[in-house]
Amino acid sequence: MQMNNAQALLTRKKKQSLGQRLIREFVKYKWVYVLMIPVLAYYILFKYLPMTKMVIAFQDFNIFRGIEGSKWVGLDNFIKFFQLKDCWRIIRNTLLLNLWSILFAFPAPIVFALMLNEVQYKRTKKVMQTVSYMPHFISMVVVCGLIRNFCSSDGVINTIVSFFNPAWNSPNLLDRSELYRTIHIASGVWQNIGWDSIIYLATLSGIDPQLYEAAYIDGASRMKRIIHVTLPGLTPIIIVKLIMRLGNIFDVAREKILLLYNPLTYETADTISTYMYRYGLLESNYSMGAAVGVFNTIISITILVTVNTFFRRFTEESLW
Repeated sequence: MQMNNAQALLTRKKKQSLGQRLIREFVKYKWVYVLMIPVLAYYILFKYLPMTKMVIAFQDFNIFRGIEGSKWVGLDNFIKFFQLKDCWRIIRNTLLLNLWSILFAFPAPIVFALMLNEVQYKRTKKVMQTVSYMPHFISMVVVCGLIRNFCSSDGVINTIVSFFNPAWNSPNLLDRSELYRTIHIASGVWQNIGWDSIIYLATLSGIDPQLYEAAYIDGASRMKRIIHVTLPGLTPIIIVKLIMRLGNIFDVAREKILLLYNPLTYETADTISTYMYRYGLLESNYSMGAAVGVFNTIISITILVTVNTFFRRFTEESLW
């Protein structure tokens, strides 16, 4: 009898049209769909609609004539970009800033999460978490203001260095091009280490405690339990985050660089996005700016697909 009822229910579902099923699902989960409206509106208005204007990358765009009245130039804007005297410098700076970030900033929240996971006292753990989360919520303008004050000739950093080395001449550290990348990465670690560790802490809370108990009974030390139990439990999320990070290797914190750099540090601080801000927007070369955006997008998608394929083949973990 139950088998016949199940078969009848399945037959009725098959007979229902797609529209009927969608209406039924919408009525059942209407409040979930209502909550999705602001998110969908954001992506449609600010992500997908602007994509239709990418055609200006292939035009000599004139703001007064519009897209319809502007002259089509094909790949000329892309060729001009690679012919710029500063082209390879800004590509190099963009790659180096991102590679340094992957090398130093990406592992930092993982290590921090592992350290917090080993803290036994809950109150101490909560205090450490709260203190580490706070910098993430500080405005980027305020953060850059703090960095400028700390790195000034009479700032905290120079004061400390002068205390240990009286011969130090206390320069403005943000005027030293060789120090910019270190300042940029270190301040990014300080600002985001707590916030970025949340997802790893959430993953650690899902690891079966019996695995730790079994390892302890087998005589594994704390370090061995971290290596053989904790890290394998984190591996899937680490791989996913790494794939996403590598996919954004041409994307840097443009606002932060604009607030910190100056002509003295262009040699190491100037990136594709900041150079195009000056060259494309301030000098009204809109087509060139759009061409660079298209170039960045194509390279990022290519890297993302390649890295995802690599990890799926060799680790069986991937985004799709």
